[in-house]
Amino acid sequence: MTESTPSVTTARAGTAAPVVVAIDGPAGSGKSSVSKAAAGRLGYGFLDTGAAYRALAWHALEHGADTSDATAVLEVFGDFDYAISLDPADRWVRVGGVDVTAAIREPRVTDAVSGVARVGAVRHAVNELFRRLVASAGLAGVVVEGRDITTVVFPDAPVRVLLTAAPEVRAARRSAELTDQDAAKVAAALHKRDAADSTVVDFLTAAEGVLVVDSTHLDFEQTVDAVLSVVDNTMGARDGR
Repeated sequence: MTESTPSVTTARAGTAAPVVVAIDGPAGSGKSSVSKAAAGRLGYGFLDTGAAYRALAWHALEHGADTSDATAVLEVFGDFDYAISLDPADRWVRVGGVDVTAAIREPRVTDAVSGVARVGAVRHAVNELFRRLVASAGLAGVVVEGRDITTVVFPDAPVRVLLTAAPEVRAARRSAELTDQDAAKVAAALHKRDAADSTVVDFLTAAEGVLVVDSTHLDFEQTVDAVLSVVDNTMGARDGR
């Protein structure tokens, strides 16, 4: 990966460090869509951290690397030139000069993500990348979503949320998103992803100071409202309101 900070799209200029709203949760919990909607309503930027691992998995596959081999992953990581937009209304992901926004959602990439994410050196470097992206965004705030965001990447964020839902609900939602794939296969893939990722991070237990939003019985808009209520209540308490 190059030393230069990846390019980002900013929505407003600012001099103070952005407020970080950190959102964790398992696959299918709605982290990405809910975080994007919340960011739009707050006027904040939006950082989908999982896109970096997906982009690296795509990059590795394009180079014919075995994503289950840590050494092979580290080799392709050396020239991983990554860029992402932080504008929730104009999302894109690029590797080098290639727009991979759609390609990183392909099933073959999904199957390879856990392999690259398990490499400790990669996680450390990518976490530093996320912090640089947020710090240099020039925004009032950024909603950052992904795995271990509330505990490792931004443990000191003023707002930290664990967004979760019952496994069967998460599987149903993911299946609805992926209309071209068999529901049973989607559920099996989600279970496999949970099992693989649980060996790296604990994404089902809220750490101290992290507030839980359980969306099992909430629709999309209700879930966004619940997250925004946490932001308002937490920031209000911090500001003495």
